[in-house]
Amino acid sequence: MSNLASGAIAAPAYAAHEEDALYRKIWLRLIPFLFVCYVVSFLDRINIGFAQLQMKQDLGFSDAMYGLGAAVFYVGYVLCEVPSNMLLARFGARRTFTRIMVLWGAASVAMMAVSSPTQFYLLRFLLGVFEAGFFPGIVLYLTYWFPARRRAAVMAIFFAGVAVAGVLGGLVSGWIMRDMAGVLGMQGWKWMFAIEGAPAIVLGVLAAFILVDEPRQASWLTDSEKAFLTRARTESLDVKAHSLQALLQVLRNPRVYLFAFIYFSLTCGSLALSFWMPLMIRDFGVTDVVSISLYSVVPNAVGAVGLILIARHSDRSGERHRHFLLCTAGGALALAALTLHLQSLAAMLAILSVAAVLIFAALPVFWSLPPSHLPASGAAAGIAFISSVGITSGIVSPWVIGQIKVQTGSLDNALYLLAALLLVSGLSMWLGVPRQPDPS
Repeated sequence: MSNLASGAIAAPAYAAHEEDALYRKIWLRLIPFLFVCYVVSFLDRINIGFAQLQMKQDLGFSDAMYGLGAAVFYVGYVLCEVPSNMLLARFGARRTFTRIMVLWGAASVAMMAVSSPTQFYLLRFLLGVFEAGFFPGIVLYLTYWFPARRRAAVMAIFFAGVAVAGVLGGLVSGWIMRDMAGVLGMQGWKWMFAIEGAPAIVLGVLAAFILVDEPRQASWLTDSEKAFLTRARTESLDVKAHSLQALLQVLRNPRVYLFAFIYFSLTCGSLALSFWMPLMIRDFGVTDVVSISLYSVVPNAVGAVGLILIARHSDRSGERHRHFLLCTAGGALALAALTLHLQSLAAMLAILSVAAVLIFAALPVFWSLPPSHLPASGAAAGIAFISSVGITSGIVSPWVIGQIKVQTGSLDNALYLLAALLLVSGLSMWLGVPRQPDPS
């Protein structure tokens, strides 16, 4: 490390194939582990959607109460997202990810002890507090290892993790809730929280041994590889990117607010789809909890594959606006079509699968645009601001949908609202964001 600091090891110039081999090596070392961690984090976030199939009746919760509990998670998440990333910058990724995963795993397991609305709201809030900064932390951590031109492909893997979590939730949650019910006198939903929360604690402990804070600390890299990565990171680093001046610059940029609105509208649809999908499938006429969970695998699996294919097509063509508009408009039509309540279960699952593909695919297409449309000095602060404002949809969407269902007895009006938001997000991108980035 001292040699690198003093410049004794010169940063080599790598040929294209050598550079590809280096980043492949990094990918194989870091991404599979981080991907598993992200899937587990999202599973712990959305398994409440499966738990509601039993939990609401056992505890006497209304749809509105349950929706509020889902929303409270995002209150804690939004409040602590920026402080958590500041702690990562100060203490390093290894200790930060260990802290985050162990604490959120403990909070998730503790959900099995819920017996009142107050306990439900408190634990959901704490889960948000503890998990806050995990995904933004991954984004920041990847900048230590991958240059900007390689990050989009890496980030697409994590967005696919949302759908993969839905697949695992569908395969595992229903089985646990049905077959573990009564074991040691506990309800099935309690076992689900215990079993699905425990892996986060284990992964948090493993993170302390698997991860390193930055390339210079990686024993699995050669000195020349460390020097190359350190130089690449230094050359791409804007020293003003995390300053107060950069933040003020971001807050004066109207385009940041436009991106935040688009992301808010988009995540209203994607989060609602993840949270309410089990209930939608039950409304199709499926009553068995295991059957509901297995049927939920279909749209999530189709969504994971479709997301990757659409994102790759957008990358190859270099086109973003048309892809985003088609995804959001098509997703809006699919959500609206769910209100037709067709008698065919296969037809309804097909419509839900189309919605999952298009809405999930819009996420990586969206995130390919803000970095190139923000000034270099404000890109980091701008992206954090967009993420923080956009994710407040997790506070608003579940509660509003729960209220609509309580008042009307149906999700139809909520689906129309989500469809409208998706369409507006697509049109806002099409009309409000230039096709070519502004010159820096």
